[in-house]
Amino acid sequence: MMVGSVVFIIFFTICGTAVFVNSQVDSCNSNLNINSLPFDSASLHCVSAWSSQDFILRYAQTSSNLWSFVLSAPDANSYIAIGFSSDGLMIRSSAVVGWISATDGSPAVKKYFLGGQTSKEVVLDGGNLVINTSMIVSQSSRLYLAFQLNTDQPTPRIIYALGPTGVMPSSPSFSLTRHADMVSTTLNYVTGQTSNINVRPQSRLRKSHGALNMVGWSILMIIGAIVARYFRQWDPTWFYVHICIQSLGFLLGIAGVICGIILQNRLGADVSTHKGLGVFLLVLGCLQVMAILARPEKSSKVRKYWNWYHYSVGRVLIIFAVANVFYGIHLGGEGREWKGGYGGVLAILFVIALILEVRMWMKK
Repeated sequence: MMVGSVVFIIFFTICGTAVFVNSQVDSCNSNLNINSLPFDSASLHCVSAWSSQDFILRYAQTSSNLWSFVLSAPDANSYIAIGFSSDGLMIRSSAVVGWISATDGSPAVKKYFLGGQTSKEVVLDGGNLVINTSMIVSQSSRLYLAFQLNTDQPTPRIIYALGPTGVMPSSPSFSLTRHADMVSTTLNYVTGQTSNINVRPQSRLRKSHGALNMVGWSILMIIGAIVARYFRQWDPTWFYVHICIQSLGFLLGIAGVICGIILQNRLGADVSTHKGLGVFLLVLGCLQVMAILARPEKSSKVRKYWNWYHYSVGRVLIIFAVANVFYGIHLGGEGREWKGGYGGVLAILFVIALILEVRMWMKK
């Protein structure tokens, strides 16, 4: 009886130890032993990239413009992905995705450009990543995604994603399904320090920035211009309504610009063209306010020149505002919903203006 108990205890201990060892097959304290790794792994730095999903990242600068990466994660019968982002957001980032086929066990590594939130906006072989070599293997119940990037310095904002269980991209389209979980992080390549990024406040700020500018610089400015052109018979009511609408649009536009500046400072995104157009709109808006304050009397000889100046600046402001809003929607990767909604509002305003224009010419 005692012998049987001892044998059982020994057997249980060995099995428990085996399970423990198997669950700890990879860590930053262990050596990386991967068969057929396409580059030297001896000098790789190691960080715990995503502790809740047990993602481990090893990396090193192999040469002046070549970086080596090995992403390790539990083999959960799903794809694993690592994305390089300019602002910490998944949209507009470029990703390396690897998986082992559940049907035939074949490995696959692909790169994608994440242009938006829908599958159609995720572009296979797109993005700005230049991959020198890549591979993925499953070893000891873990996936090892290894690749080299041709770059002087990878972005410090890195996104990790885990695909849904049992759903892999397949030929010929290799369409990437939405991740089951993801995290956005920053990595200091020198010190190895990593931290998570809370992208939700930035996402809310980004939507507030877009909505304020869309309503302020574009929609309200167009409505104010319609009032000024087609409702002059109700003088002076039209003038005060015009001033109120344009003033509200200007204030909302300023708030939108402030949100944009805060957002850019937080994310460090390169949106120089969008920002430049926004500053240009702000200058035009300030010129319009100054023009109102310096408005000459109706009987003044320079009044017609003032009118020409005021109309011209207003039209230029509206045209560039519409263009910058569409460009901002594109940068934000909001997709068809925002573009369709905004385009629908513009179409309605255009039809209203066209009807009023025809009526005005018929009365003449």
